[in-house]
Amino acid sequence: MSDVTYYVAMPFLIDADGSPVAGAAEECQSSTAALRRAEALSRGAGHIGAVAFSRSGDPMTGEFGDATLLRKFGNVPEDLATL
Repeated sequence: MSDVTYYVAMPFLIDADGSPVAGAAEECQSSTAALRRAEALSRGAGHIGAVAFSRSGDPMTGEFGDATLLRKFGNVPEDLATL
């Protein structure tokens, strides 16, 4: 099977310790849809921000490349690799 690209919008919240944590990721149909959804999520109740990203790979083998950040909205941690 050939590589496929998934587009994702993911909100960020603050946990009980006051640290930012990733919320539930939502798969979107396109990069434009992921950008729109992330922007909307960034303004949701309890959310401090959101990101839109894409990730490509082969779902049959489970091999995927690193995520590519499309855009950050709101107060999102600078270093997303630590999450």
